[in-house]
Amino acid sequence: MKTDVVKPKDIFYNPTRLTVPLFQRPYVWSLDEQWAPLWEDIVRLIDVIEDHNPDATHFLGAIVIQQVPTRLGALPTWNVIDGQQRMTTLQLLLDALHAQLERRGMTDLAEQVLPLVENPKSFRKAEEDRFKLWPTNRDRVSFAAVMAATPPISYGSIPESRLRDAHRFFSEAIAEWLGGNDADQRAALLVGAVTERLEIASIRLEAHEDAQAIFETLNARGTPLSAADLIKNFIFQQVDAAEAEKAYLAYWADFETPWWETEVTSGRIKNPRASLFLWQWLVARTLTDFPIREVFTQFKHYVNTVEKDVAALLPRIKTAADRYRAIIEGSENPNGPLDRTQLFSYRVGTLDSEISRPLLIWLDEPEQAEVSHADRHRILDLLESWFVRRALVKAPSQGSNRFIVDMLRELSRRPRQELASAVEGILVANHTAAGYWPGDGELRAALTDRNVYWNYRRSRLRMVLEALEDAKRGYPGVNPLAMGPIVRGKATVEHLMPQKWRAHWPADLDEEQARERDRRVQQLGNLTIVTQALNSKVSNGAWEQKRAHFLASDDVLITKDALALAGGSTWDEDTIAERTDQLITQIAALWPAPAGHVGLDVPPPPPITRASVDVAQLVDAGWLEVGTELDPRLRAVPGAVATVAQDGRLFVDGVAYDTPSAAAAVVYTAKGGVNGWWFWGISGTDKRLNDVRADYLASLGADAADAGVEADA
Repeated sequence: MKTDVVKPKDIFYNPTRLTVPLFQRPYVWSLDEQWAPLWEDIVRLIDVIEDHNPDATHFLGAIVIQQVPTRLGALPTWNVIDGQQRMTTLQLLLDALHAQLERRGMTDLAEQVLPLVENPKSFRKAEEDRFKLWPTNRDRVSFAAVMAATPPISYGSIPESRLRDAHRFFSEAIAEWLGGNDADQRAALLVGAVTERLEIASIRLEAHEDAQAIFETLNARGTPLSAADLIKNFIFQQVDAAEAEKAYLAYWADFETPWWETEVTSGRIKNPRASLFLWQWLVARTLTDFPIREVFTQFKHYVNTVEKDVAALLPRIKTAADRYRAIIEGSENPNGPLDRTQLFSYRVGTLDSEISRPLLIWLDEPEQAEVSHADRHRILDLLESWFVRRALVKAPSQGSNRFIVDMLRELSRRPRQELASAVEGILVANHTAAGYWPGDGELRAALTDRNVYWNYRRSRLRMVLEALEDAKRGYPGVNPLAMGPIVRGKATVEHLMPQKWRAHWPADLDEEQARERDRRVQQLGNLTIVTQALNSKVSNGAWEQKRAHFLASDDVLITKDALALAGGSTWDEDTIAERTDQLITQIAALWPAPAGHVGLDVPPPPPITRASVDVAQLVDAGWLEVGTELDPRLRAVPGAVATVAQDGRLFVDGVAYDTPSAAAAVVYTAKGGVNGWWFWGISGTDKRLNDVRADYLASLGADAADAGVEADA
């Protein structure tokens, strides 16, 4: 390894080929974060040189390049291991400068810059040899288009890309700075500053040195790389150079398409879907529970200790990725029947259970090829019941991911023909809060008198009602009705007795009876789904009007059942209670547990709710950092600041307060006090403490967060 501080002229002047390997990510620098600051630094550098320090320089950062063996007489070639964003930006800046000088007829200065962006014609064996830098494959067309454009450049005729936009920015900035009067003198200063006064720490590696170690060490600088970026770099550093591009196109290129690059939320963290998949795939392969932030380290360890041939590993990753995508895309199709895995993915997906993904990946791995079609269906039936029942009784989610991984580890030791019975045995035998399978008694107790409408997320409630409707229609099954399954994810949850019943459902009720009706209105037996939202007149209308509409215009069978239950009489509290009981029975049959099964030996711990969460819990769980500053979100009290302590107390002017409301009370002295969770916000953000608490609850699957927003509002 050789390290020097060099200038752009030192890097680019001699004939050379600096290649950005195909496993590097594309150009991602942007106007606000990098282009404009770089240009401001250059202008400031020229001012310093002119005003008081003729020897001034400006440090740009570091690059790592590795020598590539080439035949005698060929262009000297280097791979850009790190710093490709910086190098590409410099090339765009230099080429934009050259174009502006050419346009103004400053030929001598332009000829000083041209050798820094183009190799002499006598050294070119291929078209791409023209350029000193050759970017990663995803950027080559765009890079060549803008770099080869003839001055004056018509940017509108060049395909849109981030590279074109960077070139245009520097071109326009240079043109404005040069001006008109003393442009020759200013141009000479600019050329000198850019080519000789910008400094770069150049780390040059010999062909045999470990580029990956340097790459990882320097990764913290610049725009952070995703886990997928790091893994790609690690893999293709080890693939034979002659086969690298072929392997990339066959097995990795899809990961760099919009579907895989879309950011997906898991817990409270967003990651590109490719990174999320690689984490889940690795959990399924290693049967080890670890956080996504460790996926790159775990992947390296897995390759170094188990799968040492990355060329053979790539096709297996690609096969798993294709199946993963097919399941997710299939589950997102709202129309028509789904296969069993897609239906499982859709239903469990509404429960925000990403922990099911490693399980699905594991089932499709080659080691499970002998598992029969019927056993796969049975396994998914069992696990869907486990997921749905736990969601409906609001079982705590902490530790469930570890339980799934432990179960996979146990299953991996069982004969493949016994997997279905093994899954059932594991679920039945578990009596811990993290893994128990709720029995029928627990399910009925949880749903009978619950305010279902406000205590479950709407997507979950709709999924349960959809599943009941599909069961009526015979889906999935061997003799389905011709009408097909209900459209998924589109129906609206509707109250049979409207929430505003007082307007059109007159009843001679005393105050206690009216409160009881308000409670019954939100229960399971009063809910159905409609495929087209009802207008307010029908939705809030009298029972006779609403019943007539459903009979004439609605094809939802669970609604027809409700109408049959009521007969021609009025829909009332007793009918709602009877239908609640019927629907619970249908839910228990749709997602069954073994007869007589009792899921928990002792009562489950109380559910985590808004009322039970305090600031100390948010700090302990990592949702608030010690020292976080809070500011009031009421205009009447500007300037006040509260600081979060390790024990959850808030300090205002050096005095500790046990709760957000207590801290708010000393700042906001208006009569009646104030809710501290709404009063305090995270400084520098638009989030209140209440928003952080709601996000934390949502990450635990605590649906009370939804009801809480409604209640507080």
